[in-house]
Amino acid sequence: MAIDTPDTDVGSSHANTQTLDCNDPLYVHPSDTLRISLVPELLIGIENYSEWSRSMIMSLLVKNKLGFTDGTYTREQYEKDIFRLWQWERCNAIVQSWIRSSVAPELRRGIVYSSDAQKVWKSMKDRFDKVNGTKIYHMNKEMSSLTQGISSISVYFSRLNDLWDEFESIILFPGCDCEKSRQLVVFLHQQKLMKFLMGLNEIYAPQRSQILMMHPTPTLDQAYFMIIQEESQRMSSGSAT
Repeated sequence: MAIDTPDTDVGSSHANTQTLDCNDPLYVHPSDTLRISLVPELLIGIENYSEWSRSMIMSLLVKNKLGFTDGTYTREQYEKDIFRLWQWERCNAIVQSWIRSSVAPELRRGIVYSSDAQKVWKSMKDRFDKVNGTKIYHMNKEMSSLTQGISSISVYFSRLNDLWDEFESIILFPGCDCEKSRQLVVFLHQQKLMKFLMGLNEIYAPQRSQILMMHPTPTLDQAYFMIIQEESQRMSSGSAT
């Protein structure tokens, strides 16, 4: 699929006949309007930057425009081709508008005066991507105090996973394939298993003891499957969970 370029005073007759494939990052889909918001929640500051940026990255990736924020597609790359330069300017303006529409009104003023989307994105990161001791403390406190309570096993487990995913998104763990890194991964998985078992209601104490006595220790997913089976059997027999 290709799109014809509209006539423009700055383009040559050759430029006016060029087309763009839909997989080209410079291609603009009819739905890529200036005023759309890519994410449901506006950026309000440090408190939600992590979640906001991850949602924005996924949305920009789907639209094939992530490269306008991470420096992959720069203006200098297209300066020798007036048609592609015009397209870059157009895409850059659209991405800037998307970012502007996805932040709280009080944070938008500086975006208007920026020259490109990459600078806007970097500015947002520099201002709001702050991982501090207070945030880490509160996340650890929430994880340690979370218990099953009146929730089902699946709801409790999903909430734990959400907290772990958020925590791991702001704490950089070693990514090398060395022995120490592998040992750390094993340790972290064991900690997740222990936390999952500790937060279960006491009615699952027999299953918890069974899991802890198994050798080798089952994975978190295996333990979850064992507990969810017990919950299912209890529900079938009408026992309280």
